Amino acid sequence: MPVAAHAETASFGGKTVKIIVGMPPGGGVDSYARLVQRHLGRFLPGSPGIVVQNMPGAGSLRSVTALVNSPDDVVGTFSSSLLTEAISMPERVKIDFRNFASIGNVSEDIRVCYTRSALGVRGWSDLLAREQVVFGATAPGTSGNVDTAMLRNLFGVRLKQVQGYAGSADKRLALEKGEIDGDCGGWTSIPEDWVRSNKINIVLRLSPMLVAGMDRDVPFGGDLLVNDRDRKVYDFLTAPARLGRLFIMPGKVAPNRLAALRTAFDVMVADAAFLAEAQRSGLTVTPMTGSAVDREIAELYATPVGILARARSIAGE
Repeated sequence: MPVAAHAETASFGGKTVKIIVGMPPGGGVDSYARLVQRHLGRFLPGSPGIVVQNMPGAGSLRSVTALVNSPDDVVGTFSSSLLTEAISMPERVKIDFRNFASIGNVSEDIRVCYTRSALGVRGWSDLLAREQVVFGATAPGTSGNVDTAMLRNLFGVRLKQVQGYAGSADKRLALEKGEIDGDCGGWTSIPEDWVRSNKINIVLRLSPMLVAGMDRDVPFGGDLLVNDRDRKVYDFLTAPARLGRLFIMPGKVAPNRLAALRTAFDVMVADAAFLAEAQRSGLTVTPMTGSAVDREIAELYATPVGILARARSIAGE
C-alpha cells in the first residue's frame, strides 16, 4: 500500500504498540519479534512501549485475521508462507495481503533442510536413496510444511510427515528424542552447537544466500531443478523466505502513522545496538523497506495461473 503525503507527524507518546506474533515462542518468527520489540520504540516519536502477544493457530492465519480488525498501533508478524498459500489457495486462506501495509522486513528467512547425524544421511544423494525419512509437521501452509512438501513432490524424497508439532521449538525437541529424522527450517533457529558438534547434517539449502558457518558444498535447491516450470514453481513457493521476517499493519492505518513506523523501522535495522544484539543472538539482518515488501507481494499476486496450479498441487496437501 503506498503512503500518501502527510502534513502532520504522528506521535506515539503515551501509547503502546503491540506486535502480534502468529507462531509460538521459541522459533524464528518469535525471535525476530522480540528483537524488534526491544528496539523499535527508541525510534518512534514519543518513545512508546512495545509489547508482544503470541497468537499461534492455523499456520499463523489466526493472528493475521485478528490483525484485520485491530485498532491503531498493532503490528503483525507471521509465518510468511501464508502469503503464497493465500494466493494459490484463496478458498482456504481468505486473506488478501494487498489490503495490508508493510512497515518492513528485518531479514530473509535463510532456510535449510537437515537430518540428525545418527541417521547416517550425509548429504543430498544419501537422502534421495533412503526408502523413508520422517520429518515433523505443524499446520498446512506453514513454512516447514511447504518445505517438506517440495522435498516430496518436487524433488522426489520419500518422506513421511508426523503431524501435530506446535512449531520449530517442538520439532527440535522431537529430533533430539529421535522421534523424527529431520526438519526444514530457518538457519537462525538451528542451535549453534548442533552444527558445531555435527549433531545434524545439512543436506539442502532452500535459499541461495550463504552465511557464516554454512557449508558452501551443500546444494541449493533451485540449482537442482532442470525443468524451467519446476524452477518457477520453486521460486514462487520459496518467495516467502525472501520476504522473511516481515511486519505488517491493517491497510486502514493512518498514513502519517504508517510513515512514522516505516521510518523508525528503517532507522532501527541500521542501528548499531540493534545489529549488535542480532549478531549476539545469531539472527541475520538483510532488511527490506515496507514499500519494497508491498511491491514484492503485488508481484506474487501476478503469478501466472499455470504456475499457481502446479504450486497448489505440490504444497496444498
